[in-house]
Amino acid sequence: MLVIGVLAGVAVPRYTGAKDKALVAAMRADLHVAAIYEEQYATENHGQYFSGIATTDAPVNGFAPSAGVTVTLTATSFLGTRLGVWSAIAKHPKSEQSCELRTGVITCTTDSGSPIGIFH
Repeated sequence: MLVIGVLAGVAVPRYTGAKDKALVAAMRADLHVAAIYEEQYATENHGQYFSGIATTDAPVNGFAPSAGVTVTLTATSFLGTRLGVWSAIAKHPKSEQSCELRTGVITCTTDSGSPIGIFH
């Protein structure tokens, strides 16, 4: 029993860490795909971007994130012109982390706001 307890004590934290890393990887990948959809939309719509909350069951302009991931896309006007800028935040309910894409850079943080990584 002691050996099984020790093995479980080592394996469970590693499994939890690996699972969270997979969720963060899914959120990062979804933000990369969202960027492609945003830029394609802007190309076809005179530099305008779109906003919305995308889920697997409720895509926004054709973009649907991975299962369980919610991506909030926010488009704003740039200096009062028709041209715009956009940002996106990806969250998964089973992760304490979230990832944000702003100006081509993805930043992932914990719920407490501590950064865990910046990705290009």
